[in-house]
Amino acid sequence: MKVPEAIFAIVLLGHAVAAAGVADPYETRLKALEEELRCLVCQNQTLADSNAPLAVDLRNEIREMMEKGADDPAIIEFLTQRYGDFVRYQPPVRPSTLVLWFGPALLLAGAVALLVSAIRRHGKKAVEDGMPTDELDREIES
Repeated sequence: MKVPEAIFAIVLLGHAVAAAGVADPYETRLKALEEELRCLVCQNQTLADSNAPLAVDLRNEIREMMEKGADDPAIIEFLTQRYGDFVRYQPPVRPSTLVLWFGPALLLAGAVALLVSAIRRHGKKAVEDGMPTDELDREIES
């Protein structure tokens, strides 16, 4: 191999290595959107985490929309209109999603309130029935 050919090969190899390190801008955007969107058929998985056929279809649809020039907010808005707020991994706080955001906390608060109420009723009933305090303490401990 002659010197100019060797230099050409080194330059070509350098470009190939550099190109391999540069991610496709569509792929970078797609990965970001996949992390933001939920798989509609999986239990609590993002599109990035899911291998379900519907998730693959959604990724392909997102890629096509990107190639047609749609920006990320437009893609998210399209999918939200089509599938509802559930498609977003973190849906916005609005009247229709209040149950998603605050429902678990309300259920927990209700359960704690019922438990406290039951304990108080049991204690009052025991005292009203004339149960001695030390007997009441033993019953609560067991």
